[in-house]
Amino acid sequence: MTYLDAHLVVERGSFRLDARLGIAAGEVVALLGPNGAGKTTALRALAGLAALTDGHIALDGRDLDRPETRLWTPPENRPIGVVFQDYLLFPHLSALDNVAFGPRRHGRDRRAARVEALAWLDRVGLADHARRKPRQLSGGQAQRVALARALAVQPRLLLLDEPLAALDAGTRADTRAELQRHLTDHPGATLLVTHDPLDALVLADRLVILEGGAVVQEGDAAEITARPRTEYVARLVGLNLYRGRADGHAVDVGGVALTTADALQGEAFVAFPPAAVALHPARPDGSPRNAWPATIAGIQRHGDNLRIQLTGALSVAADVTPAAAAHLQLTPGREVWVAVKAAETRAYPAS
Repeated sequence: MTYLDAHLVVERGSFRLDARLGIAAGEVVALLGPNGAGKTTALRALAGLAALTDGHIALDGRDLDRPETRLWTPPENRPIGVVFQDYLLFPHLSALDNVAFGPRRHGRDRRAARVEALAWLDRVGLADHARRKPRQLSGGQAQRVALARALAVQPRLLLLDEPLAALDAGTRADTRAELQRHLTDHPGATLLVTHDPLDALVLADRLVILEGGAVVQEGDAAEITARPRTEYVARLVGLNLYRGRADGHAVDVGGVALTTADALQGEAFVAFPPAAVALHPARPDGSPRNAWPATIAGIQRHGDNLRIQLTGALSVAADVTPAAAAHLQLTPGREVWVAVKAAETRAYPAS
């Protein structure tokens, strides 16, 4: 059953957000997209910080916003908790009083609010930091205080705006695991806004991809990874992606015929990982059925390998070992041949 039912329409100058979003109780949905896609606008609209131009927001059967009837619920009256990217803890309050702020606003007396806040700090492992001010906390500790403050109001919807972005790599891994545990226990709906695919894959049950103010793809990690539908999504999951016209096992992509393992007819996508791309100094003989000349446009470190960006009839990314790169004398501007075996490609309908 849909717990959050939202149709977010927000117009700002030339930009228009028009996205439908549904989240079930207990579900964590990650909203991803490139800069300017509308992720922050969507979060602010749900929190009541940006007015809807049209559409609606309903939570647990209750309308919060519906412009057509002039219904708008102020942020402080929404059953929503928010963890902002920079946490926005009150600098003059202790960790305990930061967390107690929400219960106090909801009518608890000072003592009851502090008892409740201390219980939440204990749940996030910071009961012994209760009297510290935000400036005395590490980044990971501040993030946990912000999460406790958001959860202390028992929100029906929890909004997380890049909650791990301000952390260093070491702290981030530990805090991500901690956050996952708390999100699993949260009975309401959760929306995680992030640009980091690892955060989304680890923390979310479902991914929603936003581009240009519209939802372009949604599904669980396996669905998104198996069948990306835009170039941004393909980069997100680490695949080369092309759109063309299929006729059996051949897909015409801008004049280049790619042979695929799947037989289709009509508009189709072709995808394959950079690891499936082989580079050769001359046109290869033998098994590769897809080959074309290309020019090396750039070389970057990618984990233990090198990510080679190539231009030509088709732009493509290839992953090779440093040893292979040295052997082939790969440098920017060098002309090589690209080869991809048909068995390593996937084709699927574009519509």
